[in-house]
Amino acid sequence: MSTLVEELKVKLISILNLTDVKPEDFDEHAQLVGGELGIDSIDVLEMVVMVEKDYGITINNQEVGQKVFSTLANLAEYIEENSP
Repeated sequence: MSTLVEELKVKLISILNLTDVKPEDFDEHAQLVGGELGIDSIDVLEMVVMVEKDYGITINNQEVGQKVFSTLANLAEYIEENSP
């Protein structure tokens, strides 16, 4: 899973335009939404689109989304468990 986590770090930095963040600074267990990175609900929509487009996984339930996007580790775990 560490390869997927590293891949997700790069993708999130790119799609969320986190110019001051490097992949090695990204704590996979830190809170994503509302945490130190300043990720908000608009950013979550961008992440949902990325997960659907890049991994073929639909997240269409707010409760599932809150759990999946709570940390980078949770996101990677969800992708691995639900990949087609």
